[in-house]
Amino acid sequence: MSAYNVYDAPLGSLVRYFDGAAKPPARFTKKLAQWQTRNGVGRLARKQPDRERATYTAPASITLHEGNFASGSVILVTVMRTHSVDSDLSFEIVERPKIGMVRVLHPIGDDEELLHLAENLEAAELWLAKAGYSRARIDMVTPEEVSADVIEGRAAA
Repeated sequence: MSAYNVYDAPLGSLVRYFDGAAKPPARFTKKLAQWQTRNGVGRLARKQPDRERATYTAPASITLHEGNFASGSVILVTVMRTHSVDSDLSFEIVERPKIGMVRVLHPIGDDEELLHLAENLEAAELWLAKAGYSRARIDMVTPEEVSADVIEGRAAA
């Protein structure tokens, strides 16, 4: 599946990307690090449409949240990876948000970024109260959204 199909997936979907190469043994640390930049899993956090500027045109892109590195309860580093929709990598949707889950979204320009995906409304409100984002909004995953994905043939494998 190409990144174009992932671009149509709802925010919060779990996406795997890969290049088809075999994973090198752990003893080859440089080769393994290079392989890990082209093979991984992340949660779809942002979708940006194509952008036209005076000197160039940037294609649409997707941003995957791959994880956080924390010390105690303080997040020190957040790993986000952005891929162009015309990337040479292969993508597959591993899991879509389930009905009743709640997204916490933050506006960035004309786009929105997924900050957190919670199991229910209470958990989302608790996370938002602790995180302190003033402009964030809560978005419920609805049955209509999930059924539209199934009808249009976008259900996760």
